[in-house]
Amino acid sequence: MAIIITDECINCGACEPECPNTAIYEGADDWKYSDGTDLSGNIVLPNGKKANADEDQEPISDEIYYIVADKCTECKGFHEEPQCAAVCPVDCCVPDDDNVETEEELLAKQRFMHND
Repeated sequence: MAIIITDECINCGACEPECPNTAIYEGADDWKYSDGTDLSGNIVLPNGKKANADEDQEPISDEIYYIVADKCTECKGFHEEPQCAAVCPVDCCVPDDDNVETEEELLAKQRFMHND
């Protein structure tokens, strides 16, 4: 499952540089599927969603850092544990119970984004 950042976030930014998929953005910042990945142009995500990887997407949060679920792999394929959760000083990076994915699905997403 993807990780989410809860309202307890203090906007310290410790999590953002730790994400190997560039799935974490500062509140109110636009994001792209191509940021930190090998994706470009028109793509079909593993979940079937179609998008242009190079187009700006609307921020998911205007107030606190946020994680793009379509890009979050819980660091599978890179690290043993989610790095955002490991560095968060207030433990606000937690599993998203509304977005459950198997380890195989997370690894497939990682390979898709990084052309492995």
